[in-house]
Amino acid sequence: MARLVFSLNLSSSHGFNLSPRKYQTFLLTQTGAPRSRALRCQANPESSETQEKLVVDDSSTGEIKEVESSQASSSSSGFPESPNRDINRRVAATSVIAALALFLSTRLDFGISLKDLTAAALPYEEALSNGKPTVVEFYADWCEVCRELAPDVYKIEQQYKDKVNFVMLNVDNTKWEQELDEFGVEGIPHFAFLDREGNEEGNVVGRLPRQYLVENVNALASGKKSIPYARAVGQYSSAESRKVHQVTDPLSHG
Repeated sequence: MARLVFSLNLSSSHGFNLSPRKYQTFLLTQTGAPRSRALRCQANPESSETQEKLVVDDSSTGEIKEVESSQASSSSSGFPESPNRDINRRVAATSVIAALALFLSTRLDFGISLKDLTAAALPYEEALSNGKPTVVEFYADWCEVCRELAPDVYKIEQQYKDKVNFVMLNVDNTKWEQELDEFGVEGIPHFAFLDREGNEEGNVVGRLPRQYLVENVNALASGKKSIPYARAVGQYSSAESRKVHQVTDPLSHG
């Protein structure tokens, strides 16, 4: 013989709901054999939780047992919430700042000018007398290639300045007429590489890969008998376009 135990709550205008006590037992069993069934329902339509009750009826003893459990609704199932507008703004701002920092870090070297190189250079006479190998650069303020290569020359100078002299001679200065003839300067920038005794090992003229300068300077710093690029010519400005002027400062090496 089967028993049916239930309770209905007609308080909702939308239909039948289980009682505020979550619900009453719902049981359907066959005579002589205990039955159990798990039921799920939303006890309160405004609640986000689903209640589950396991109802067990032992017909031999007439005892009814109930076991309850709660499960969170899909809104609390552990899925991450979508980023809100504030987070989006912060992420966008961080990305812009990072991009700007990267751009500036790649452009800082362009602040190096020929005047900076000239100010850091040694006087030509001192370079020839201190026993170090020397790199002499013939340049002009109006030389576009000279200005373009200034950052690379600066980096190389900072790396090797303790072992190699770096001299800057302005071709517009009539003070260096003899040196222009001696080194055969026809185009600028003109880099002359001198050994410890002041003898020229070779020269590089114009716009060439940075590696040409690096390997030649490294050879001088290492005391090698020759340099890898003893004669190389790239795009240059003609020395015939120089704008000569008289020396205003006898101590000037520019």
